[in-house]
Order: sequence, then C-alpha cells, then structure tokens
Amino acid sequence: MIPKSGSRFSDKIMLQREAAAAGGRRPSRNQGRTTMKAVRILLLTLAALAVAIPAKAQDWPSRPVSLLVPFAAGGPIDVVARLLGPRLTEILGQQVIVENLGGAGGANGATRVARSTPDGSLFLFGNQATHTFSALMNKRLPYNPVNDFEPVSLLLSNVKVLVVRKDLPTKSLKEFVAYTKANQAKMQYGSAGAGSATHMTCVLLNGAMGAHTTHVPYRGTSLAFQDLVAGRIDYMCDVISTALPHIKAGTVTPLALLSNSRSPVLPDLPTALEQGLPGVDGDGWNAFFFPKDTPKPIVQKLAQAASETIDTPAIRERIAGLGLVLPGRAERGPAALGRLVTEELKKWGPAVKASGVSID
Repeated sequence: MIPKSGSRFSDKIMLQREAAAAGGRRPSRNQGRTTMKAVRILLLTLAALAVAIPAKAQDWPSRPVSLLVPFAAGGPIDVVARLLGPRLTEILGQQVIVENLGGAGGANGATRVARSTPDGSLFLFGNQATHTFSALMNKRLPYNPVNDFEPVSLLLSNVKVLVVRKDLPTKSLKEFVAYTKANQAKMQYGSAGAGSATHMTCVLLNGAMGAHTTHVPYRGTSLAFQDLVAGRIDYMCDVISTALPHIKAGTVTPLALLSNSRSPVLPDLPTALEQGLPGVDGDGWNAFFFPKDTPKPIVQKLAQAASETIDTPAIRERIAGLGLVLPGRAERGPAALGRLVTEELKKWGPAVKASGVSID
C-alpha cells in the first residue's frame, strides 16, 4: 500500500530519508516541517517574481528613460536624437533624456549600454561604428555587437559626402585624386574617432584612390569640422546632414557623394562612381538598441514608438531635409535590425581586413 502524500506515515518516511541524507542524524518532526515550509515560501516567491517581471515590463516606462548618443554633442547622430526625443516623450508618456558619451569611435557609449541593467532605463542610438567597425577593428572591444544587445528599431540610413577645406586647390574628384596622390605624405583627414563610420568611409576612399594619408581622429564630428573649416585638416568623409550647413555656408567644398545614388538635398553633386571612382559606397544607418535580456515587451514597445515617431509628418520632413533616408516598415523591427547587424559584419569584414586598419 502506497502512503498518501501528506499522511503522518509519509511524513515519517520523508523524515527518515532526510536523516539518511544527513548521515544518519534523524531530524525532529518540527525541523522537517520547517524545511517544507521554507521550500513552499521559496516557490511562492519565485512564482510572484515570474508574474511581477512581465507586469513591470508592461508598465514601462514608469519613469524617465535615457537615450545615449555614443558621440559628442553636435554630431549627426546627436542632431537626429534631439529631433526624435520630444516626439518619443509624447508617445511613451515619460521624458526621453538625450545623453552623450563620446570616445573610441562610439565604443565607450556602446559599452556603457551593454553593461547597464536591462530594465529599459537606458538605450543606445547605435550605428555602423558601434556595431560593425569597432567589432571588426578592435579585438579587445568590451562588448559583442550581436550577443550583448537587444536590437530594437532601425531609424534611418545616411549618405556620406567628400568635403575638402575651402582653399584646397581641387575643384573636382579627379583633381582631388591627383593632388592627394602627389601630396599624400602631408595630407590629413578627420573623423569622429577611430573606428567611426566617417573614418572607415575615408579608408574606403583612400583604398579606391590608392593613396595613404594621415588620419586625425576627434571626439566627434563637430570638432573635426572646426579644424576642416580652419584649414588644419584637408578633407572629411562625413554624413551629409552634418556637412550640409557648411556646404551651404561656403566654408567647405563638396566634391562627391560617397554613395551609389545622388541625394535630393544636393542634386547637382555627382557620386564618386559617376566621376569614375568605383568602390566607395559609404551609406550608413542608425538604430536603437537595448542591453541584452531587456524584457521583450519593453523592446516591442520602444520599437513601436520609434516607428510611430519617424512616421510623424513633421519629423519625416525634417529628416528628408537633412538628406537622411527613412527605412520601410518591413526593415524597422527588432528581427530585421538583428539581421542587418549580422549582414553588415559580413559585408565590411573583407574591406576592413584588406585595409589593415586596427585600433587594438
């Protein structure tokens, strides 16, 4: 006859087994009941936590959240982040605070987010620098772009433009190539930092030209532009949104779009390919990322808010005016962004390896 669970006889058997496990020392009946009570309390606590975590995620955000820009204020990503922030605040019902942490081509800011608590309080405005170039160029990178983040939403893509100092004696890409190759020992180009998208696009350009010039990294594009306008460096391969005000002001000279197609904001400026220099497609992208293990409901809620934000007519118009391109709906979500990151690592791997550029 099998004793029923909960009978005194079964309790006695359990106590005897516990005694055997304890080396023959027989616990008292009160000790056995205390152990069983502790187990029940533990199970109830775990069950309560299992219910509480999804409920907390559904209530997100219950307090202000931070959007971290991994570059200095005034750069192209920062400009867009501050454009999106107020609308995200309206949609989410909590303030979205834009923070800046530059350095290491975006890796410093990305590292902070990757190591943060995955509770939805902090998310990253990442790009090719944080999720492609840094990983390919830096073997000591403190994070993995695939394994340490939750992809949220692709926000936009951007076009790069080659701009040179105003007094550089070149008025076309052909003249620039000839001049650079003849003076490469003294030519310098600036970027937003080692491993940044502006750095790697110039690496592509130099490779296509067959020239070796000196890279001058800055802690953000705005600082690099100050030196370009002042004539302390010779050229940059920058995002069109940041370069456009300087181009319109006449303080720098644009020579080519580093893309496969022209831009509506500079319709008369031909691409490098059109001017006889292939292999310089520097199109980039920007996206939101949470740290790994952020609850899925939080990821989905921010993804929906991000999509609604860039669909806002006033924001669409402003982004188009900056020369930036919005992705289609099918390209925006977490799964699509995750695939993009993987594809970009494969796409740029050979180019980075061939360039020999390293920031170890």
